[in-house]
Amino acid sequence: MKRVLVTGATGFIGLEVSKQLAHAGYKPRLMVRRPLRAMALGAIDAEMMQGDLSRPESLKRLLKDVDTVIHLGARATFDAYEILKPSIVDGSLSLFHAARQAGVKKFIYGGSMLVYGVQNRIIDQNTPAAPNSGYARAKLEAETMLSRLAAESGMAFVSLRLPHVYGAMSLLFDQVRDGRVVFPGRGDNPFAHLHVADTARALIRAAEIGITGVYAVADEQSCTWNEFFDTIHLYYPRLTVRHVPRWFALLGTSLLDLIAAALKRPNRFSRGAVENWNMVLPVVPRTLPNTVGLAPLYPSIHQGVPAVLDECIAFAWIHSIRDPF
Repeated sequence: MKRVLVTGATGFIGLEVSKQLAHAGYKPRLMVRRPLRAMALGAIDAEMMQGDLSRPESLKRLLKDVDTVIHLGARATFDAYEILKPSIVDGSLSLFHAARQAGVKKFIYGGSMLVYGVQNRIIDQNTPAAPNSGYARAKLEAETMLSRLAAESGMAFVSLRLPHVYGAMSLLFDQVRDGRVVFPGRGDNPFAHLHVADTARALIRAAEIGITGVYAVADEQSCTWNEFFDTIHLYYPRLTVRHVPRWFALLGTSLLDLIAAALKRPNRFSRGAVENWNMVLPVVPRTLPNTVGLAPLYPSIHQGVPAVLDECIAFAWIHSIRDPF
């Protein structure tokens, strides 16, 4: 890679990708939509440029002399498909068309494990997608269209379907620092997880080696949400987890969806979020070694969670979803 453009650089995963690229000796170009959030990028040796996926005319100059795109920019909520499509689908296509015109060679997409929907077996690389939420539908649609366009143009395209990515800047740990997590369901559903450092390593490695295709990636040991919270509680006993019955959470969040739609505001507590929290999404081991040739730094939550809590000790962060859109 010579010049890398990172979209979504001021978000949770994008910030970690940007840091790792800079530490590796690259000077990434970072697309910034909301300048106020760029304060988090100040210590990174990078080139920051204003851009907006919803404004195709703003993308051309961002891609000048760029040979690789790591695309993480999107609306980070679980709203209805119609709300998410302009960002996740239309914005991704606008970026790809601009990248193709600029001669970009490699396009790396941050996909989502949620595209698998409801499964009755452990997910592997042959598991078919079956999206059952607006977010998953939009992510799969963007991924499918990008893959097809890349094949037609000769651009190398890879989508890494990410599980629950956690870290000190994640929305979940934003709640953990407050000492209280409200979980909409029993929490006994197995789910795949991945520390944000390993997520960034995987995305960068995929860009460096130029692999193509669509791959599910996760750490070595899927676990239930209750196991995840128990591990946090082991090191941080201040945490209280309150379970709300799933039916009640669905009823309440459906009302919040209506209010958010009327106010045209993002909804952190949407019906889609409740449904996604309760999905069963365990993944086979060794996805990182088998796809990008990396051993995870944090093979499971038992190594990753205490590392995140250490990082939280002296830390101030407001998750991007709390900002007005």
